[in-house]
Amino acid sequence: MLGGAGALIALPWLEALAPKTGGQFGSRASAAPMPSPLRALFYYLPCGIHMPSWTPASEGPDYALTKILAPLVDANAMVDLKGDVLVLSGLANLPAKPEGPGDHAGGTSAFLTCTHVLKSEVDFVNNISIDQLIANQIGDATPHRSLQFGTASGGTMGNCDSGYSCAYTSNISWADPKTPLPKLSDPQVIFDLLFSGFDPDATAEQLAIRRANRLSVIDYANDQVLDLQKKLGKTDRDKLEQYLTGLRDLEKRVSNEKTEAVCELPAMFSGAYQDHATHVDLMTELMVLSLQCDQTRVISFMLENAGSGRDHAFIGAPGAHHEISHHQDLPENFAKLEIIDTWEVAQFAKLLQKLKDSPDGDGTLLDNTVVYLSSEIADGNAHNHDDLPVLVAGKLGGAITPGRHLKVPDKTPLANLFISIAEAFEVPTPSFGDDSTGPLAGLKV
Repeated sequence: MLGGAGALIALPWLEALAPKTGGQFGSRASAAPMPSPLRALFYYLPCGIHMPSWTPASEGPDYALTKILAPLVDANAMVDLKGDVLVLSGLANLPAKPEGPGDHAGGTSAFLTCTHVLKSEVDFVNNISIDQLIANQIGDATPHRSLQFGTASGGTMGNCDSGYSCAYTSNISWADPKTPLPKLSDPQVIFDLLFSGFDPDATAEQLAIRRANRLSVIDYANDQVLDLQKKLGKTDRDKLEQYLTGLRDLEKRVSNEKTEAVCELPAMFSGAYQDHATHVDLMTELMVLSLQCDQTRVISFMLENAGSGRDHAFIGAPGAHHEISHHQDLPENFAKLEIIDTWEVAQFAKLLQKLKDSPDGDGTLLDNTVVYLSSEIADGNAHNHDDLPVLVAGKLGGAITPGRHLKVPDKTPLANLFISIAEAFEVPTPSFGDDSTGPLAGLKV
């Protein structure tokens, strides 16, 4: 950490600062770097996916990217991720099926818990989510046990889907059966939390002055940065300069964004923002920084809430996403869903490529991370909870072999995947959720 006057800067991984082992006195000459820590990020998409344009036709490493998955390889965007992503077919989250209507709430509440929830507007009961199970094991090693991000706000009370509490539609992280963990959706709040709010001597007046003067957090730590640079080799100096340049750019962009109060709409339709694409880009960069700076090692992110009514006219798919997802087999709705789903995968690809471009020990952040992506349902019209759209990116320190399309037996519990992920973090997990049967076979070859 570098900082002063109420602003702290978390540093990226630098060879010169890595803990060393070996040698009688732990000398650098005979030292070996400590293993890089493992990290987990869970990424939620609303309203399902147009599965015919998602699922690859063949299995194994030689599968062809489908139309929706095409952004995983994009030369123009300098993205090449096919070898970093495992496409999983056949997984089911059957505890997500509700009593009667309410599949969006049932699917979202079970998204990371694999638990059938109590249908109520006021008395909600779920279970601990996989991200929090991991956070309980590794969270004490970082300033934040876990972070919950999203692009839409949302409350915990009231009816947001056929008698289900809004807590079920606007949260995917649960500390325990009664405690959903609300997410942060304002980039400025997140930036201040990560880089301006840790100095116990900082006052509200100091923070207000810094914002009024628009003085970068980096400027406050300039003397320490210069001192640190003298101690670094060329590789570390270049890495630090690149990191600080990106941080300064992000701070300017966050500070220039103006957010407005959101009207009191149901949580599943809330989250207005002046520029949705910019909002998502800022959240993506903040997630990468959070991991890169070791502010946390566990993140959950919701790209909108359950049953999102987001209008994607800005990419050529006008109309409410939720209504379009009830496609009724109409070709015009299929075309719009392909546009929306492809754009969502492109946002995911930006995140992955930034992780892949971030050095971490002997590899990259993506090498030492698992990034899970899915939705609360599969097909938006059928509202089914089997054969879910699932991507698992990263190698998780060698626990996962990506670069394949893996089809598991139909209706294999999603909970089995979460057991395997938890065990990679050395969390003993004999069972998880309502229907697990053991670790998922085939993650590593």
